[in-house]
Amino acid sequence: MPNRTNPIETLEEIKYRELFRVTEKFHSSMDINSVLAEIIQTLKRVFPTYDYFLLLSNDHDACEDLPIKNLEYNSENASAIASYVNAAVELEETEYPIMYAPLKGKQGVYGVLQVKSHLTYPLENRQIDFIRLLANTAGNALENAKLYQQSQKLVEDLRLIDEISQKLNSTSSLSETITYLQHQIRQSFQASAIGFIILEEDEPRVLEGSSNYFEQEPGKELIQAVLQRIESSNEAIFMGEIKQMPESVQLQYGSLMAVPMIHSNAVNGIAIVLGGEPYSFSFEKFKLLQSLIQRSSLAVANLMLREKLEKMVITDQLTQLYARNYLNDMIEKSMQTDRGGTFILIDLDDFKDINDTYGHQIGDLVLIQVANLIKNSLRPTDIGARWGGEELAVYLPGVPIEKGTYIAQRLLNHVSQHTKPAVTMSCGVSNWDSSKVDEVTLLFSRADTALYEAKNAGKNQVVVKNILF
Repeated sequence: MPNRTNPIETLEEIKYRELFRVTEKFHSSMDINSVLAEIIQTLKRVFPTYDYFLLLSNDHDACEDLPIKNLEYNSENASAIASYVNAAVELEETEYPIMYAPLKGKQGVYGVLQVKSHLTYPLENRQIDFIRLLANTAGNALENAKLYQQSQKLVEDLRLIDEISQKLNSTSSLSETITYLQHQIRQSFQASAIGFIILEEDEPRVLEGSSNYFEQEPGKELIQAVLQRIESSNEAIFMGEIKQMPESVQLQYGSLMAVPMIHSNAVNGIAIVLGGEPYSFSFEKFKLLQSLIQRSSLAVANLMLREKLEKMVITDQLTQLYARNYLNDMIEKSMQTDRGGTFILIDLDDFKDINDTYGHQIGDLVLIQVANLIKNSLRPTDIGARWGGEELAVYLPGVPIEKGTYIAQRLLNHVSQHTKPAVTMSCGVSNWDSSKVDEVTLLFSRADTALYEAKNAGKNQVVVKNILF
């Protein structure tokens, strides 16, 4: 009589069928949470009366539906830590036995499986062997899933770095570059504030495109604190939780990353990224930021040099006012876009006497003093220029003749009161209006005529020649 297969599976057969099934499932999945879920589901099918927990390190974003706990390094978890560190099964022979099985792969241990029995007698060897085998299989699957995710993240990071590098190579403006970098970092890092700071003669300057926070007093305090740390250690800063920083910073932000911008082996600036909560950034994000800033530093340095050279071309080297050609170009553009404007032509009275009495070096210092007074009196949209010799000029776009005359008179008073040796000046003021036909040369001619009249009338005064004259 032939042998027949027993239709009723033994417990051992069920266990190893489940093990075979879950192994196949592990090999088909590269999702970490799917692997963890399969571990728990398999154990519940094989040992439905036990409780299970996965003790994982903090670098895993746990799924709320799974029985996952952080692997805490304290005395209460001595057996779990021993299992994790030694990569070996640990048993707690308490009233209700507890087993800890490491989830280990070829490159390390990724957590610990905790099995709690509700029975008072010890776990059987075959149960221990099965759980150990399942944990080992799961450890290898976890490792593969983590390596896959890391490789995907690496590809994503390299793509981001390549994209940023290509964009930086195609931009010709420093402010455009900083705005682009700020947008990319905010998007990729979910940052709350981003600052790019360069050093000019060892003094920090916040670049346009940075978050407004860095222009405020708490932001300036933070910049100084970060610079001191980087200068003393010559290393980037990674703070999961902000400590040893100005109190105003600690109250507003939770985490910080700061990377020096190095060019020609010298620190010429820093990039600061702030997170709203503690531990907003992973260490992998920190390494990515370092790579981004390293790739960006050369482009930023080149654009800074380019803008410096461009500024030199349009700037008078002695007074640091704009050059006359730049002033001409800006007024021509203003006449095409604005509704009007006021032009002030300035001549320092008896300047030859200053040079003859004190020397040309003092004469240059007086010119610089007057130029600084002009710069400090203007809006960002106004233009102060050196017209030639001791003649200076100011253009006020969009300003009517009445207000322009008031500004000229205020400048005249400031110069006589705040120069040493004291000097006075004469001003010729003219304007243009979009409702009337006019030219730049005619605007200059009217101001020159007004200046000539101011000189002949006794100097140290303002004379106006507007377009209606």
